[in-house]
Amino acid sequence: MKEALRNINLLVEKNIITKYAIGGAFASIFYTEPIATYDLDIMIILTEEKNTLNPLQRIYEWAQENHFAIDKEHIIISGIPVQFLPAYNELVKEATENSNEFDYEGIKVYVIKPEYLIAMMLDVFRPKDKERALRFLRQAKPDKDLLSKIILKYNLSDKFNSIQLKND
Repeated sequence: MKEALRNINLLVEKNIITKYAIGGAFASIFYTEPIATYDLDIMIILTEEKNTLNPLQRIYEWAQENHFAIDKEHIIISGIPVQFLPAYNELVKEATENSNEFDYEGIKVYVIKPEYLIAMMLDVFRPKDKERALRFLRQAKPDKDLLSKIILKYNLSDKFNSIQLKND
């Protein structure tokens, strides 16, 4: 994992992406009990989008230049399947821009804050996301004021209330 993260940091150093943050199930290791997952989800803000039909083109070129295998939507970096996801809406963009910085075995990494992870789970709202959101609410000790602001800003109150009611 350490080498994969070191290589992901190179994308920022090479100015291919402006900012990244670990999201998805892997982000949970920083806040809650780990969740089994196949891949490492990396939310990204691209430096420039020359090719709007294929915004990840420069990342895939970088992968090929560095002899990383490509398997469907994943780039296999140091044995880890990594999925790069451009900030696809304002919530994900804000979450990426406001991520927490951590030291992971001597490597600086950025991880989406638990409040934003909860909001993203509510936004997607699949059954597994509802369960994960509840677990994050219990275990991650999110900042309730920040979470409330995010939920209101992105019109997620009904979804939030529905998982709270089912849990009571």
